[in-house]
Amino acid sequence: MPVVPFVLPFSQAAVDDLRQRLAQTRWPDEIPGTAWEYGISLEFLQEICRYWKDEFDWKRQVDQLSQLHHFRFTSGTWGIHLIHERGKGLNPLPLILTHGWPGSFLEMLRILPLLTHPANHGADPADAFDVVIPSLPGFGFSDRPTERGVNTFAIADRWAQLMSELGYPHFVAQGGDFGAAVTTLLGLRHPHRVLAIHLNYIPGSYRPWMRPDESLAPKEQAFLSDATAWYENSGAYAHIQRTHPQTAAIGVNDSPAGLAAWVLEKFREWAACDGDVLTRFSRDELLSNVTLYWMTQTAASSFRLYMEGRRAPLHFKEGDFVAVPTSVARFPLEAPFPPRPWVERGYNVQRWTEMPRGGHFAAAEEPELLAEEIRQFFRPWR
Repeated sequence: MPVVPFVLPFSQAAVDDLRQRLAQTRWPDEIPGTAWEYGISLEFLQEICRYWKDEFDWKRQVDQLSQLHHFRFTSGTWGIHLIHERGKGLNPLPLILTHGWPGSFLEMLRILPLLTHPANHGADPADAFDVVIPSLPGFGFSDRPTERGVNTFAIADRWAQLMSELGYPHFVAQGGDFGAAVTTLLGLRHPHRVLAIHLNYIPGSYRPWMRPDESLAPKEQAFLSDATAWYENSGAYAHIQRTHPQTAAIGVNDSPAGLAAWVLEKFREWAACDGDVLTRFSRDELLSNVTLYWMTQTAASSFRLYMEGRRAPLHFKEGDFVAVPTSVARFPLEAPFPPRPWVERGYNVQRWTEMPRGGHFAAAEEPELLAEEIRQFFRPWR
């Protein structure tokens, strides 16, 4: 099926139902004075849910989003939603951006105009990109897969099909979180089409192939120890989502307050916000992302991608190597993050930048910094 225009849906009845559910939330108790010690702050969550119920305007958000060019592409048994914005400049370079969890295509809205219209933001118009932003399957307005095996390998192959359908025989790619895995696999599986890739995260399941007689450098061994400690202290969500996703999904699919707690805790933990997520994102930005999950009922399907990743991890076999030129931007609060030697075992790393600030949601937190990194690295392939 070709790429066809897509009109963002809106349902007032669904908004009314959401508000009613928020009004009827059965709040738990908490130990006084614990704030975020036991999980999300009850005070924070109650206030943001009050705003969600009384002031947040989903129709306004949909109307604003509708100013962009939305499309659908279906191949096989599942279709995807995407934004496709043409660049303003000389011979824009095709670029596909892939988001992660617990975000969505909304993560890319701040960086999008910096890449498509660089001249409007003090940059060289020759650095313009044609930007494609697909929603991962099971996220947002993309279909919720109903079969096993829709993993990052399958998604990368679908992205390659999409770019062909859009008329781009060659392109560059960028991503973080799940998007880093998809972008890696585009470079690994489609090197004849992908000119170069840029990553602001290294997939957690990435394991380079090593000879039996090889040993890890001290920095690499320290990274593996740090990663184990991180998952012990902060990885409960991932363990649940990759082992029992459906069990956790029941609650967050039925309770908007539960969904907001599950998602917004991660925005606070992973963004460079010094414990106050509202210094990085507005309430409307946070709630647009949560409402997108709610309205499309994609909490369960987004969780399942973790289980699919567990079943098909990014473990390189002998001979696996991402030979296409690779750039890595390491944002300081993105953790766990492997050292350069570990990454270079599996990637052709030509640029590695230690970013001055920022966290997990790089495109939304530091769009200017990330956009300039993307412009500089991809410039030779224009």
